[in-house]
Amino acid sequence: MATQLFKLAIDATTTTDVELNPEIAKYFYLLEEIDRTDDVLTIPATKFIDDTGNIMTGNLTTATADNGYYLLFINGVLQQSSLYTVSGDGSQVTVNDAETIPVGAPITLIVTNFAPISDSDTTVTT
Repeated sequence: MATQLFKLAIDATTTTDVELNPEIAKYFYLLEEIDRTDDVLTIPATKFIDDTGNIMTGNLTTATADNGYYLLFINGVLQQSSLYTVSGDGSQVTVNDAETIPVGAPITLIVTNFAPISDSDTTVTT
């Protein structure tokens, strides 16, 4: 009789449930000329108003590396991320090429972070 390879027969089913759990913070500011130097706008965190109408007393929420991002709107227009930076500690936002933004223009910063949770169940039948 010829040599034969015997294989173990296994059938498995995996079900995965994922919850994204987004945490979104929104901050609002009206451009003040005093915050602009030449063509750079530097907005301290304490000049922003949060989504409930409170003036910020501390730093802004920062985006978590690999699990968060920023969106910046000036006069309701989404800006390219290369145009602005949020400091690592959330103490300020810097906007470059800001010389043509009119005084009083609304600036909105949205910070989105995700805290995903996943649960998997594997059923093995032999």
